[in-house]
Amino acid sequence: MNQNLSFKHINKLAIPALIAGISEPILSITDTAIVGNMEVNATESLAAVGIVGTFISMLIWVLGQTRSAISSIVSQYVGANKVEKIKNLPAQAIFIITSLSIIIIITTFPFTNTIFKLYNASGLILDYTAEYYKIRVFGFPFTLFSIAVFGTFRGLQNTYYPMIIAIVGALTNIVLDVVLVFGINSIIPAMNIKGAAYASLISQGIMAILSAYYLLKKTDIPLKLSFPFNHEIKRFIIMILNLFVRTLALNATLYFATRFATSYGTAYIAAYTIAINLWFFGAFFIDGYASAGNILSGKLYGGKNYKDLMTLSNKLIRYGVVVGIILGIIGGIGYYPLGHLFSKDPQVLNLFYNSFWIVLIMQPFCALAFIFDGMFKGLGMMKYLRNILLFSTFIVFIPILFLLDSLGYKLHAIFIAMTFWIISRGFPLILFFRKKFLTLSQNS
Repeated sequence: MNQNLSFKHINKLAIPALIAGISEPILSITDTAIVGNMEVNATESLAAVGIVGTFISMLIWVLGQTRSAISSIVSQYVGANKVEKIKNLPAQAIFIITSLSIIIIITTFPFTNTIFKLYNASGLILDYTAEYYKIRVFGFPFTLFSIAVFGTFRGLQNTYYPMIIAIVGALTNIVLDVVLVFGINSIIPAMNIKGAAYASLISQGIMAILSAYYLLKKTDIPLKLSFPFNHEIKRFIIMILNLFVRTLALNATLYFATRFATSYGTAYIAAYTIAINLWFFGAFFIDGYASAGNILSGKLYGGKNYKDLMTLSNKLIRYGVVVGIILGIIGGIGYYPLGHLFSKDPQVLNLFYNSFWIVLIMQPFCALAFIFDGMFKGLGMMKYLRNILLFSTFIVFIPILFLLDSLGYKLHAIFIAMTFWIISRGFPLILFFRKKFLTLSQNS
């Protein structure tokens, strides 16, 4: 057996990637847990964090696809032993993506209230939403910089340093959340929701600094921008554009889910915020194995090793299902303590407990969808990923959501529609992969 496909080697890549991947949801989950336990307007603040978290996630997922594109190209060149030819590509990619992030800050900041009114936010929730966003948005370029560096490390088959950076960022955020939200008597005043925003911003800045340090110290990939553009920049941009359209479709799902939850009332959006942040945590947890699939599939594809590529897919299907089931079981065991961790409002907790079981049932399907999503990114097949997301969002999710909402299912409508959305994402990827590579693996 190829030792690079052993359980030990896959986990050597997957576990650090898993830890690194959950750093972003930990930022949001920490904000959610701390804000939800404030003594002043906790439910309204929790709703605001959920709405902003959805919008920030949309921005990160749209432009953060840089990581997948860089990782795909670099890993394929590693597999072909030609990595020297793309050494200047990461710096050029970082320049492009951080420039776009600054443009987004400039264009969204003046229209903050208008943007969040589209999510049905109003009154005190809208005020808190604007307050939180106008601080946290400045961490956006830092996050994208770190994501691009993480993609470079992944392409080089290294998930260890991104893990270290993510751990430092997550721990910093947790400490700062407690200190800045609740304050320290006679030393630091309680900043409430503003404190949560500043905690995230500072943590993201620290992660960006560490990302630059480790890339320069541990690799020979430069951060200095040089011209002319690398010959792979065209393929990189095409990948980004396909992923951009794909991610817009993905975020259409989150937009409609958040908009519907907000329209049901404050308690509903608060309960939805808890559930969706736990869903994000599970998604990013599973992303560890998706990252291993991304890293290894790119390398094997670059080296035209189709037999091992098929073996890898079979292994990751098994691992993914097991991990998804384990996540569901853990969520079931901690079902009631999880709710109390985020809120003390009886109405919010009742709505959360009445819906969270659907999120847990979804986990094995999420695992399969996310793992093959990662593999297709490693293969550079972004066009197919784009088409699948367009189908699952506009043909599956939105019609089911509107139908179940009309029947009065409310939060159940959202999470049932998400379950079908996930299924319609994962299974077509598996079928297409096996159709394309099964014959190639038998002939290699």
